[in-house]
Amino acid sequence: MSRRPAAAPWRALTAALAGAAATGGAAHALAARPPGGTARWARTNHRGEPLTLLEGPATVLGAAAGVALAPGLPRGARAAALTAVLGAGALGAYDDLAGDGDRRGLAGHLGALAHGRVTTGAVKVLGLAATGTVAAALAGGASSRGRARPAARVADVLVGGAVVAGSANLLNLLDLRPGRALKATLLAAAPGLAVADPLAAAAAGAAVAALPADLGERSMLGDTGANALGALLGATWVARSGPRGRAVALAALTALTLASERVAFTAVIERTPVLRELDRLGRRPRT
Repeated sequence: MSRRPAAAPWRALTAALAGAAATGGAAHALAARPPGGTARWARTNHRGEPLTLLEGPATVLGAAAGVALAPGLPRGARAAALTAVLGAGALGAYDDLAGDGDRRGLAGHLGALAHGRVTTGAVKVLGLAATGTVAAALAGGASSRGRARPAARVADVLVGGAVVAGSANLLNLLDLRPGRALKATLLAAAPGLAVADPLAAAAAGAAVAALPADLGERSMLGDTGANALGALLGATWVARSGPRGRAVALAALTALTLASERVAFTAVIERTPVLRELDRLGRRPRT
């Protein structure tokens, strides 16, 4: 079985630069004219200090620009990544702006839905599942070609969709401290960067551009940016892997998501020296 050849480094560099430049440009434009006014995007961070959620839409636009302008991407992979970024970003924005701020977790939202209460988080969860499935169908995969049975193709798409949705949800769970979700994005993108994957580069470029303001606690990703970057990372994996790779990714995402319902990631990070130092790197000292 032949491996897919690595992309040319200049293609990944183009995607990264486009993602970074578009994120920075969008951040300046949105700060000058915030949609709906400044107050609509104002929030309070873990220190009780004011910041803005406009980093989220800026990151969505930047990541989408990096994907759109990346040279040499297969049509399906580009369409899948754009669907993942824009769809997850829109759903995150809905939760950011219309939600009541009640962070119930996945089980909480689904439990409320089972009792007839439709939370904004539940709408987002179901929307992410739909968006991820469409993205996985556009990306295709090993089981979508050749003589694979229809049932196998459908299963592969559903697993791929769950990977995209699960990645979006998991990155959002990490967006509780300055820079944490963006650092996780860079770490998750690293294997793709090693083989010059333009999709991974687009995510990394957007994350690097957003990192200074996030670490400086002037802005945060919110659900808008965290869901979008997570979905792009999931779509990147789906576009490069076959059924087995998608299944492994889904198993890991499921395990981490279930663990988050019982254990606070912040507590685990604080108890683990390497993770604690990485988490605090570049952040303002605690007072």
